[in-house]
Amino acid sequence: MDYIEIDKNLIPYRFDVSLASAVFTFEIHYNSEYDFFTADLERDGVLLASGVRLVYGVPLFGDVHDATLFPAVDIVPYDESGVSDDVIWATLGETVFLFVGGAADA
Repeated sequence: MDYIEIDKNLIPYRFDVSLASAVFTFEIHYNSEYDFFTADLERDGVLLASGVRLVYGVPLFGDVHDATLFPAVDIVPYDESGVSDDVIWATLGETVFLFVGGAADA
């Protein structure tokens, strides 16, 4: 299963990802006071979503999803090992990854 790699040492930062034949720009932020991550999503320079919290097992952008603009695949924070069920500094990129296609496909 593919996943989107997040480099915590670069946060906040922007990067492009090709998903289902479309290129999206992600911007990742970290809230150190409450230990959580958020993501912004752009396509063709248009901001689609801002400040969306990464929640374990919940598809990213699922509550604001528009099939004509957003990725045609689910992106789900998930831990294949079953060790973690939180998306926090200690787990993201260690055991929890942003799986493309969803946790059920992982």
